[in-house]
Amino acid sequence: MARMTARRALSAVPVMIAVTFGVFAVAAASPFDPVKAYAGTAGLTASQENLDQLRANLGVDQPLVTRWWDWLTSAVQGDLGDSSVLRMPVADVIGERAGWSLALATCAFVIAILLGTALGVLAARRPGGALDRCVSSAAYTLEAAPAFWLGLLAIWFFALKLDVLPAGGLTDAGSDVVTFGQVATHLVLPASVLGISQLPWFFLYVRQGVTDALDEDPVRGARARGLRERTVLLGHALRSGMLPMLTLIGSRVPELITGALLVETVFSWPGIAAATVQAATSVDFSLLAALTVLATAAVLLGNLLSDLLYGLADPRVGFDG
Repeated sequence: MARMTARRALSAVPVMIAVTFGVFAVAAASPFDPVKAYAGTAGLTASQENLDQLRANLGVDQPLVTRWWDWLTSAVQGDLGDSSVLRMPVADVIGERAGWSLALATCAFVIAILLGTALGVLAARRPGGALDRCVSSAAYTLEAAPAFWLGLLAIWFFALKLDVLPAGGLTDAGSDVVTFGQVATHLVLPASVLGISQLPWFFLYVRQGVTDALDEDPVRGARARGLRERTVLLGHALRSGMLPMLTLIGSRVPELITGALLVETVFSWPGIAAATVQAATSVDFSLLAALTVLATAAVLLGNLLSDLLYGLADPRVGFDG
């Protein structure tokens, strides 16, 4: 396990380097002008000399490779630079917002995995039954439903029509103190929406895996020995049927990140979504590169986690293969 983790960490280095260069290249080709975005309305009346001076101060007058190399060497030393649009160090921007995004994504992932697994097992018990047909139909429908549409629908129903949950934000309006109760209440809708948007894939994988496992000889043998159906289902079929689902965890991380950005925007959740949008539209090189590296690292860690979980669940799979 340690050797595989070390190999993955080493192979991630060139990937990160290539990603950062790609971010700077795409940003340089963008039609958005970072100087005008930084100057705002003042840039409309500023002289060309002032704009050129501002361009030099921001460092965007340098060639693409120079800008990228300066940022990369500074980032290796722990300096991620300053955000030109948020007017603060990039490390502070990420430090203030990443925790809230992580909390949202973690809660959503837990909801998707637990609920998807439970429904998948129940549906696999009687393939073609009423529960299987209803949940499968709902899962296929949710696959095509965008996360932002689910978010708007949830706000309309739970916040506006029933008035049982807040429509967005981190705390109640007018509150000067961030309390656990307020955060938990405000987290319910965005985490549930994001989790439900990821649920169909976990449900379908578990359902198919458990259905196939119930027809395998070891499970039939367990039934023939007179074991209880619950023991057969949870102790034998579920463990075998969960193996394909474990590989799904890593592949869902990019979709989870994308969905989290949309959900954060809809519910005004103070995560990295707003910072990402501002960095992209304002061509904030330092912030955009750091956020992209952060997302890439999350995807690589998700893939590693899937392989580790698969190896732990199935002893026949070697970590060093």
